[in-house]
Amino acid sequence: MISGEKIQNHKNKQAVVDIDWPEQSKQLQSGMFAYFAGSSAIPVTMVGQSDVLGGYHNNVASPNAIPATNFYQLDMLAPYYYAQFNSSLMESEMPHQPSQTKIVNSEVDEKYETFKKFDTVNDNRDHFYSLPGKYKAHAVKKPSQAWVKRIQHEWKVLENDLPDAIYVRVYEDRMDLLRAVIVGPAGTPYHDGLFFFDVHFPSRYPSQPPLVNYRSGGLRLNPNLCSSGKVCLSLLNTWVGTGCEKWNPSNSTMLQVLVSIQALVLNANPYFNEPANFMDASTYHVERQYMESQSLKYNEQAFLLSCRTMQYSLRNPPKHFEDFIVGHFRNYGHKILKGCKSYMAGAQVGCLVGDGVQDVDEGDKSCSANFKASLKVLFADLLKEFANIGVDCVEFQNPGAAKATAGTSLT
Repeated sequence: MISGEKIQNHKNKQAVVDIDWPEQSKQLQSGMFAYFAGSSAIPVTMVGQSDVLGGYHNNVASPNAIPATNFYQLDMLAPYYYAQFNSSLMESEMPHQPSQTKIVNSEVDEKYETFKKFDTVNDNRDHFYSLPGKYKAHAVKKPSQAWVKRIQHEWKVLENDLPDAIYVRVYEDRMDLLRAVIVGPAGTPYHDGLFFFDVHFPSRYPSQPPLVNYRSGGLRLNPNLCSSGKVCLSLLNTWVGTGCEKWNPSNSTMLQVLVSIQALVLNANPYFNEPANFMDASTYHVERQYMESQSLKYNEQAFLLSCRTMQYSLRNPPKHFEDFIVGHFRNYGHKILKGCKSYMAGAQVGCLVGDGVQDVDEGDKSCSANFKASLKVLFADLLKEFANIGVDCVEFQNPGAAKATAGTSLT
């Protein structure tokens, strides 16, 4: 049970004018699907790679923005790529730009420890669906009673049943808006990262699924999370699916959407999220070695972009999550840096589970030289970012300090 304030009866809150999702330009291939096991099973929907929808241009507004990565051209992520990193990219997505301090006192740690999984807030000015532009959702004065009741139901489900590592904020003055952050799961190339999503409930909800925008910062670190902000998920009707894989107005919920992203999109082998890369029984034995090699390379690039996303979140924290972001990286920054050192020493990306590094075979399963060189440059940037918020970085700043290796404990 999530503790917090009681949800009020928002009879007079505002609904919104519906936004029609752009029509896809072509029929896409069928992807994978799975079910989230549990006492009350939640369908985990099909996901897929497609960027055929119009781009959300405010995601990459800066002329200096670095283009999204093509994972099949690995040389694009050579060390110079990171050396040319320009902070202007971080300033392009949202107007909310709180000042940062070199030292964050214990008050931030306290706010982080007491940060509720679910809460209601005000001020939605930096929300994607509040920003001026093509996808802005305009409020109307008279929401239907059925719509209000359904949104209140969604709030209650989220308040009571959010799993670990998902945090949600809803808006008292705009019931159609929601913001969520998902902490990257252990054992994946997204471990310990923060991934933010802005949500809009259209006026015809739940007949229509919610609109979800991933706050990408112009980076594409997963086949299903486009640099434009589009999230490819059959549950959102942005990817093909059948039956329970698609949005069902009677049974589908916002909780389902978030759990689907956490469980299936941010997984240990995102390379296989793309249907073209999926191995069935007929191709598994023939192409196994090649496909697994490609998957490892994909994970390397995904981790690099996940680290870039950490910088992005610290420099441009979404409103109402400022203290959470700083507190999170103050708590996990040392572990992330140790993980980087482990990867540079040869450990496979995604092998970090719990407080240690899993044993892995070296050979062709060790990280590539190109990845290690790129990570070395990015590591220096992360070190500065984490030191600025009070992370203990002495071990990494002092050349004589003990070095983290693939077998180092991450406590």
